[in-house]
Formats: sequence, C-alpha cells, structure tokens
Amino acid sequence: MELKEQIYAVATGTGSYIPPVVVKNSDFANRVFLNDDGTKIDLPGIEIVDKFQQITDIRERRIAESKYVTSDIATFAAKEALESAGFDPEGLDYIILAHNLGDVKTGSRYPDILPTIASRIKQKLGIRNPKTIAYDITFGCPGWTQAVIQANYYIKSGDAKAVLVVGADTLSRNVDPNDRDSMLFADGAGAALFEPRVCSEPVGVLKHVARTDTIEHIDLLRMDKALDEKLNESGNLFLKMNGRGVYNYALTYVPIIAKECLDLNNLTLSDVSKILIHQANAKMDEAILKRIFRLYDMKDANMSVMPMSIATLGNSSVATVPTLFDLILKGKMEGHHLKKGDYVMMTSVGAGMNINAFMYKMP
Repeated sequence: MELKEQIYAVATGTGSYIPPVVVKNSDFANRVFLNDDGTKIDLPGIEIVDKFQQITDIRERRIAESKYVTSDIATFAAKEALESAGFDPEGLDYIILAHNLGDVKTGSRYPDILPTIASRIKQKLGIRNPKTIAYDITFGCPGWTQAVIQANYYIKSGDAKAVLVVGADTLSRNVDPNDRDSMLFADGAGAALFEPRVCSEPVGVLKHVARTDTIEHIDLLRMDKALDEKLNESGNLFLKMNGRGVYNYALTYVPIIAKECLDLNNLTLSDVSKILIHQANAKMDEAILKRIFRLYDMKDANMSVMPMSIATLGNSSVATVPTLFDLILKGKMEGHHLKKGDYVMMTSVGAGMNINAFMYKMP
C-alpha cells in the first residue's frame, strides 16, 4: 500500500557554543565545602574532588566569559545553526528559547527574564520581521527537547515553515560555592533550525512521550538558601539538588519513558543508532542505558550508542542534547556518526520533575 505524503519537521542546520573558559577539577581543590548543616566537610579538598570525579566522570567543565550572558551565547549558537542551513533569519516563524534562569550577569544572582531571552535573541540577530514570534520555555533540563516537540507541532500543522529552537544556560553563576554539587554545572548553548519536508516515509522528528511528576518530586531540583548563612543575608537563592533523589528518579523513570517512546514509534532498541541523553552525570546515564537494555532482556548494554560529552563539558542543562547533536553532525565527536535513515532518540530529565523523549530519523 502506497503511503500518503505528510509534513515532517527536519533539522536543516545546527549550531552550538562551547565557552572557551575551562575550569578543571583541580581548581576546586582549595574550595571550602560544607555539609547540609553548614559545618565544614572534614576531608581534604583534593579528596572531595577526586570522589566527585569518580561519581560523575567530570574532570573539567566550560563556563561563559564574564562579558556574556545567556542571550549572548544563545545567539552565537543560533547564528551557527542559521548559517549552516543557509537560512535568512528574516524568514523565521518562531524562535523558541529553552533556559532556566535567563540572563544572569557575572557577580549577580538575579534571574533576568524580562523581556524574554528569545526576544533578546531576535533583537541580537537583527530580525525586523514582526511575524517572527519569539518566546521562552522553562521546563528544566528537558527544555530544549520539549521545545523541539512544540516546533514539530507548529510545522506539522502547517503553521510554520521555519522554527529555530535554542537551548542555553549559565547555571554556573547560580550555584552555591560551598556545595559539592556546584562542580556539576557548566554553561553552554545549542541550537537547531527545523523546516518542513513533505514525503511519504517518516523522517525528522517523529512521535514523542513526556511526563511531569510533582507530588513527591517537586523539590529534587530547586532554588534555595546557601549552606553558608552569610551568603543568605542579601536574600539570594541558589541552585540546589537532592542528588540521590534525582539519581533514583531518573533511574526509575527515564528507561520507562525511553521504551514508551520506542513502542509509540513501532521501533525496538535494535533500531536505534544513537541515544542522546541529557549530560547530567556519566555514571547515572550509564546506569540508565543499562536499564533500557534490560527492558529488552539484553544483559550487555551497547555503550557505543550513547555519546558522552560531560567529562570535558560538564552539565550545561538545556544545552547538552542540542550540543551533542551538533557535534556529531559536524564530525566532532570521535567514534560517533549519523547517516541517512539512522534513528536517534533524544531524551532528557530535570527540574519539575520532567522527562521527555522523541525519536528522530535522519533525512
């Protein structure tokens, strides 16, 4: 039976911005780290750092130059995506920007989100077209993947011919300096331009799944007081995480979402060429992948399907998945390539607590 032609959303250009400032684990060796009750952790700094690397696999991370804010690095990634697609920005129907705390200036804790970061990107790109609609989405670390899901709906409905989806964060500026979790977070930006393609065979963004769990998990990632009471005198709030809780939540539900996504798309794990998972913690991601394989009664997980960037880039939140996608497409991830017809799963988990996943078939 001949398949009917349909509209699919295809990524025609990608871009990313990896800040040049490198912060190594050794840079934290003299940091004073505190327990939850505000007392000093009675271990040598280097021992704390070494244990952190064993748990997360992070040995260094990137942070944005002090002169730039989130909308700046987001614009850099957006420009690269538009240029790689050879697309005139004036033709954009939507700019969707995923982030968490907006334009936080160096030395500040203030989450500046008015006007929206997407509007600032539009202004910095010099777009005069009033029909280019720009808005933000805050969905925790899965923000970019959720924004792609929205872009897909716009394109499939015929409402849009071009949607620029950007994910950018500078979370390193909102961490508690005395919290060991501060070593997790990094800065970065990733972007992709989606355009319609009419064909009879499914291609580009396919079906998705998502979930939000609030009753028991709302505070696993949150803004809260610092461990050092002196830092709380100005009323600032800092990024806080229940690490064990996040680990258990992700390990429980991400594999379930991954299988739901495959089932919804009538695919199995053997059909997947790559799984681009949010770079939150290498050990956690490895454990998640093993559980996905076990759901298919496969004891040995094929780690080669899961490219990882966290060891050198850290956790840049909404930027991790689009950055991975961009690096692979441009041949910058050693040992990882994508070709026409390959199926890619993109999935993320984060504050909310939110999880999502969608399948992408390479055009």
